[in-house]
Amino acid sequence: MTHESIETLLDAARLAGLETTEGGRILAKVSRPDAKGTSYRSSLVEIDGDRLLPLTRGSASVGAVAAAEDGTTYFTAKRVGEDGEESEDAQLWALPVRGEARELATRPGGFGGLTIAGRHLITELEVHSQAADEAEHAELTKKRSTAKVTAAFHTGFPTRYWDHDLGPTRPVLAIAALPDDLALAERTPAPAGADAKTPSADGDDEDQPTQVLHFRHLAMPAGRLLDWTVDRSGEKALIAVQDSRGDLLAVPDLYLLDLVGGEAPRLLREGTAEIEHGPGEFSPDGRRALVGRYRTWTQTATMGVGVELLDLATGESTPVWPELDHWADPIWLDEDTLVATTDEQGRGAVWIGGVHDPAPRRLAGGPDQDLAFSGASVAGGAIIASASGIAVAPHPVRIDPADGTVTALPNPAEPVDLPGTLTEVTATAEDGTDLRAWLRLPEGEGPHPLVVFAHGGPWGSWNAWTYRWNPGPFVAAGYAVLLPDPAISTGYGQAMIDRGQHELGGAPYTDIMALTDATIAREDVDAERTAFAGGSYGGYMANWVAGHTGDRFRCIVTHASLWDTATMGATTDNSGWERPMREQNRLYNPKDFVADIVAPMLVIHGDRDYRVPIAQGHALWYDLHTFSGTPRDAEGRTRHRYLYFPDEGHWIQGRGNAQVWYETFLGFLDEHVRGEEWTRPATLG
Repeated sequence: MTHESIETLLDAARLAGLETTEGGRILAKVSRPDAKGTSYRSSLVEIDGDRLLPLTRGSASVGAVAAAEDGTTYFTAKRVGEDGEESEDAQLWALPVRGEARELATRPGGFGGLTIAGRHLITELEVHSQAADEAEHAELTKKRSTAKVTAAFHTGFPTRYWDHDLGPTRPVLAIAALPDDLALAERTPAPAGADAKTPSADGDDEDQPTQVLHFRHLAMPAGRLLDWTVDRSGEKALIAVQDSRGDLLAVPDLYLLDLVGGEAPRLLREGTAEIEHGPGEFSPDGRRALVGRYRTWTQTATMGVGVELLDLATGESTPVWPELDHWADPIWLDEDTLVATTDEQGRGAVWIGGVHDPAPRRLAGGPDQDLAFSGASVAGGAIIASASGIAVAPHPVRIDPADGTVTALPNPAEPVDLPGTLTEVTATAEDGTDLRAWLRLPEGEGPHPLVVFAHGGPWGSWNAWTYRWNPGPFVAAGYAVLLPDPAISTGYGQAMIDRGQHELGGAPYTDIMALTDATIAREDVDAERTAFAGGSYGGYMANWVAGHTGDRFRCIVTHASLWDTATMGATTDNSGWERPMREQNRLYNPKDFVADIVAPMLVIHGDRDYRVPIAQGHALWYDLHTFSGTPRDAEGRTRHRYLYFPDEGHWIQGRGNAQVWYETFLGFLDEHVRGEEWTRPATLG
C-alpha cells in the first residue's frame, strides 16, 4: 500500500497555476509526469464554463503564460528536437483561438515571466551584463559560448539564489509591441545569434534567423531585478531592485519605470535596514498602486507585513487595512474595493473591503472550514483562486464577491484520494497561548505510531496541500502524522510571530512539544513509538529536538536543515539571516548540543541548495559521526544515515528522486519505530 500511495501522489496531474484576464478567461497550467515517468511536464487548459479545453499538447513543457482578451494565449516552451531532447532555451509562442501555435521569438537565455498590458507584451530577460540590446546580447553570448567560458564575475550579493547560480547575465524588463493581427504579422530579421529560421518553400530552413516580435530593453537602475508589476495600459511598471550600499547588503529599492516614454526610473522608496518595499498591483485607472511594506527581521524587531496605497503623482501613501491582523497581499476588485487571501487558524480566508476601510470583512473561508486559498485574481467580476487543504489537492474555484459563495470550477488536475482521517489537536503553551495542530490518522482503532512534522519558513502554516511533505503516504503506511503550528506560524496574528522569532529554539520548540504531549495522550496514538521530522526551518527544529529530547523519539529525519546557525549566515544566499541571528547563535545553535544526540538521524540534503547550503548537511553528517552520543550498531558502525541528492536544491523536484525520498524516509521510520528490516531500493545503488 505504501508504494501505491507514493505513486498515486507523485503521478497525479497537478494544478500548477492559474492565469486569468479581466474579461473572464481562465487558464490552468497542469503538471504531470512525462511519457518516461521520470520528470514533469506542464500543459495549458482553458476553463470555459463547464468545459475543459486543452490548449497545448506534445512533450514540450509550458513555462510562463499570458492570456489575451481576444483569445490568444502567449506562452514559453522549449522546442523538442527529432532526438526527443528539449532545446536549451525556451522560445516564445502564441496560440490563436483556432489553429496551431506560432513561434514569435527565440533568444539565448530564453524568456522569463510574461505580461500583456495594452498593446504590449512585457517580459523579463536574462541579458549579458555588457549588452545594451538584443543584438549585442546574442553576439556576446555566442562569443562566451564559443570560448567555452562558464565563469561568472560578481560585484554584488548574492551570487546564487535558492537553486541556481546568478550571472554572468543580469535580469532586465523588455517590451514588444503586439501587431494588430498576429496571424498576418511578418517575420523580420532577428539579432545575430538567435536560433529561429525562416522556412523556405521547399521546407528547408534559410540561413537568416527571423522572428515576429522584437524586444526593447528598458533602462534599469543598478542592482538585480527582484519583482515587477505592470499597469493595465502597459505604460508604467513598479520594480523592486536589490542592491548593496554602505553596510546594507542586498536591500531592495522600489522604482517606477516608464515603459513607453523613455523617462529615467524614478525611485519611490529606498530600502533601509528596518523597512523594505515591494511592488503590488496598480489600480484599474493606473493612478495608484498597492505597495508591500515589510518590517525586516533584526536583532530587536520581528518580521511584519503590511500594505500601503501609493499615490503615484504625489508619492504619498496611506496604510491599507491597518486593523487586519494577518499578512495580506491584496488585489483590486474595482477602483474602490480590494480582495485578499490569508492564512487563518490552520486554514485560509478570503477578505474584501474598501481601499480606505480600517479592516476588511471575511468573505469566504475561515476557521469553520478546511480549505486555504492562493493565487487569487479577478476575472469577469468574480474572484478566481486555487483552493486546497491538508487532505484536498489544489483545484480551481470561483468566489462570488457579493456573498462569498465558493463554487468549484471544472478541475483539469486529478483529485488524490489517500487513506486516513483528519482531526485537530489543541494544547496550551507555557505562556498561556492557545495552540493547535492537524492530526492525520490511519484507518482502524490503533494505537498508531506517530511522526511529527515541523513546518519550514519559519513563517508558515500547515494549512494547505503539499506534494513534498504530504502525510498521505505515511498514513497509508500506518503512521499518524501530527502537523503542529507553533510560534512564528502565520495565520494566528502578529503576536504569534513575535512569540518565537528571537528564540528559534525556544517557544516554537516548547509549543511543538506541548502539542506532541497532547497527541500521545490520545488512545489511538502509541506514545512509545514516535519519530520527528522537518525540512528547512523544520529541519533546524528536527536538529534542535535531536539535541534536547534524548531518546524520546526513536528516530529523527532532518531535510535541508540548519545545523550550525553561525556559519549559515556567511554561506546562505539570504542576506537577511546573519545579523538577526548574532545573539541567538549563543543560545539556539543545534550544533552546540551534538553530544546530547542519541536518536538515530536520517540527514537529507541537495547539493544545489543555496538557501541552506550543502555545507550545513556535510557538517551535520561529520558531527554526528564524531561527536554524537548515538549508540553504534552491532558492528560498531553508525546508525545515522545520509540521503544526498547531487542535482536537487532546497526541494526535491525530480519524479524519481521524490519517490526515493518518500521510500527512504518511510524505510528509516519502519526500521527504528517499528523494528522492521528495510531493503533500500535498487535505484539508490
